[in-house]
Parts: sequence; C-alpha cells; structure tokens
Amino acid sequence: MSVGGDTVGAVLNNLDATYPGFHDRLYDESGSLRQFINIYVNDSDIRFAQGLDTPIADRDEVSIVPAVAGGGGPR
Repeated sequence: MSVGGDTVGAVLNNLDATYPGFHDRLYDESGSLRQFINIYVNDSDIRFAQGLDTPIADRDEVSIVPAVAGGGGPR
C-alpha cells in the first residue's frame, strides 16, 4: 500500500485518514506512540533517528511492527 507524507508522523496521520482506527491502535491516551509499537523506515528504527519527525523519501518503506512478548521459556 502506498501512503503519502514527508515524515513518519505525516504518513501515520494519512494512514489513519485512509483507514480510520489506526490512530487508536498506534497511540496511547497522551498522544505518544504505544510502548510496544516499533516503526522502521527501511530497516532503521525511528527511535534511533528523529522519531515521528523522521523524514520520508518517495521510495522509503515504513514498517509498523507490534512487539511480541513470550512466556518464561522451557519448564
């Protein structure tokens, strides 16, 4: 799918405009990204870039990946 925007935040806003409901799944009540949502531009985690202000170029790929937690290991 292709969604326009020149920053990660703009892409997420446009995604929610196209597919209503994404905002509530990605952001908490204070407007911050939920703790267990990881967002990558190409293969780079936006937490180590400029966060939601990370710039996006025409051919960049944005991935939204929910973190997965598991049990306590073998018993």
